[in-house]
Amino acid sequence: MSEEETGRGEGRPIVVVMGVSGCGKTFVGEKLAEAIGADFLEGDSFHPPENIALMSSGQPLDDAHRAGWLDAIGGKLAEIAAEGGSAVAACSALKRIYRDRLRRHCSRVVFVHLAIDKETARDRISGRKGHFMPASLVDSQFADLQPLEADEVGITLDGTADVSLLVPAAQAFFERESDARMKA
Repeated sequence: MSEEETGRGEGRPIVVVMGVSGCGKTFVGEKLAEAIGADFLEGDSFHPPENIALMSSGQPLDDAHRAGWLDAIGGKLAEIAAEGGSAVAACSALKRIYRDRLRRHCSRVVFVHLAIDKETARDRISGRKGHFMPASLVDSQFADLQPLEADEVGITLDGTADVSLLVPAAQAFFERESDARMKA
């Protein structure tokens, strides 16, 4: 059953924290989910083993590799929304077509883009232990990145800012969006 069919949870946020690898999606997403009482979905856990193997070997994913992964995340977001819940997913959602694909599953997804520069991304990824994404893929992430467009519901925040500033900024945006939807 779709979120439109149930009509429940209309005011509960369904959020995708997006951006290039190393921007802080997981850390900020976990803190945001905790702050708003939402389920947290780690997008990396939705990747099939083939995708992880490709990235681990330094090969970037293409649109076809990402399709099933995006559908799995979008399906889970739609399921949570249909049950009247709230969710925050960490998912790169680098291209507009990826965000559109997520919205086809759950039309009220709101995006929080954590923007950082290449040097910061490389530094952060190089410092991670036990993650499959190598710093050598940073350039491919930035090559695919398409910032949020004016007609997309979302906010772009400085991914180098402290989480104590990012979470309230995202929450304030959700409140403004919710108020605007109720007035529309």
